[in-house]
Amino acid sequence: MQASAQEAGLDNVLLVNSCAVTAEAVRQTRQAIRKAKREHPDRRIVVSGCAAQIEPETFARMHEVDFVIGNGDKLAAPAYAGLNFGLETAEKIRVNDIMSVTETAGHMVEGMAGRTRAFVQVQNGCDHRCTFCIIPFGRGPSRSVPMGAVVDQVRALVDNGYLEVVLTGVDLTSYGPDLPGRPVLGQLVQEILGRVPDLPRLRISSIDCIEVDEALIDAFGSETRLMPHLHLSLQSGADMILKRMKRRHLRDQAIVFCQRMQKVRPDMVFGADLIAGFPTETDEMFEDTVSILGECNIVYAHIFPYSPRPGTPAARMPQVDGAIIKQRAKALRQAGQRANHDFMGSLVGSRQTVLLERENLGRTAQFAQVHIMGDPTAAAGTLAEIAVLARHGAGLVGQIVGEGSLKS
Repeated sequence: MQASAQEAGLDNVLLVNSCAVTAEAVRQTRQAIRKAKREHPDRRIVVSGCAAQIEPETFARMHEVDFVIGNGDKLAAPAYAGLNFGLETAEKIRVNDIMSVTETAGHMVEGMAGRTRAFVQVQNGCDHRCTFCIIPFGRGPSRSVPMGAVVDQVRALVDNGYLEVVLTGVDLTSYGPDLPGRPVLGQLVQEILGRVPDLPRLRISSIDCIEVDEALIDAFGSETRLMPHLHLSLQSGADMILKRMKRRHLRDQAIVFCQRMQKVRPDMVFGADLIAGFPTETDEMFEDTVSILGECNIVYAHIFPYSPRPGTPAARMPQVDGAIIKQRAKALRQAGQRANHDFMGSLVGSRQTVLLERENLGRTAQFAQVHIMGDPTAAAGTLAEIAVLARHGAGLVGQIVGEGSLKS
C-alpha cells in the first residue's frame, strides 16, 4: 500500500488498513483514526482494508478521513492517483464490488521493513460462509497466486537476506483450484523447497485441517526445512457448535489429523484459534472445547470471546450471556497457558536452532520465543544454535553455544 501510494505521488498521507473480523475491531479502527489525526493534524488519512470494504460509509462520515479505498484497489497505484481532498462524504469513497475481483499477485514485495521473517500471501479471499464470519465480504472470492510467481517471490526474498518465509492466505488450504492444472498447497510447498534450495526455513500459517492435502503431509514428513508448527482454525471442540458455525470439520476429524501429523513429524506442535461462548453453547459444549486442547496437543491457543458481528447469521442466533462468555474465555485461556507452560518446560535442557529477530530475541523451529542471555554474538536475521536454560513467561531463556553455529 505504501509503495502504491508513493508511486502515485502521494505524500504526507497516513494509510489505515482496517480489520472487520469483529465489531470491536471496527470500533478500535475508528478510535485509532481519531488518535492518529490528533497526533498528526497535518496528515491526510486514507482508509482501506476489510472494514472499509464492507462499511465504507462508516469511515467516509468521519471528518478525520479524507478517502476510503476498497480492498480490490488498495494495492494499485492508480487508486491513489489524483485524489482530490476536501470532498463531500459520498465522493470520498472508491470501493468496488469485491466479488468481482480476480487479481492475484499484485501485492508481491521484495522485502519488509524491520522484519527478519518474510510473509508471502499466496491466496486471498474465501468461498466458505462460516456463520460468525464477515471476512468473505471484505476479501471477495478465493483466488490463488500462480506457483511460478510465488517461487520467484520467495527466491527474491532469499536473495535479499531473508532466512524464513511464511506462506499466508485468508483460506490457505483452498489454494489452487482456480489455477491451471488445479495445484494444491502441498505441491506449492514442494515446488518452493525444490526450486529455492538456499531457503533455510519455510513456515505455513493458519490452515483448515479438513482441507490439508496429501502432498503437504508428505512434505512435512520428508523436508526438515518445512517448520514443524501448524496453526489450526478449529474454533470449537463441540460437534454441534461446529455445525452451527458451518465449519467443515468435526471434533474427531481434527483429533485424527493432529495425531497423524505427529506420527509423520514427531516434533510437530500446534496452535489453534478457539471461540468461547458461541451462540447456543452449553457448559458441556464448552468443556468439549477445553478438552480438545489436550486431545490435539495445542500449545499455542488463541482464545476469542465471541462477540456478534452485524451481518452474520450467528448474530441472529440465541446469544450466550456476556458474563458467561468472559468466564469461559478466561478458563479456556488459562487451560491454554498451562499447556504452553508444560511444552516450554519440556524444552529446557535441549538445544534449538533459532532465527534471531532481534539481537536478544529469537524463534525456534516450533515457534517458541527465546530470550538470549548475555552478550549475543549473532545479529538479527541470522540463525544460531542455543542451549535452552529455563522457561521465561510464555517462552524460553537460552544462550548461544558452540563455534560455527551461526548461519547468515
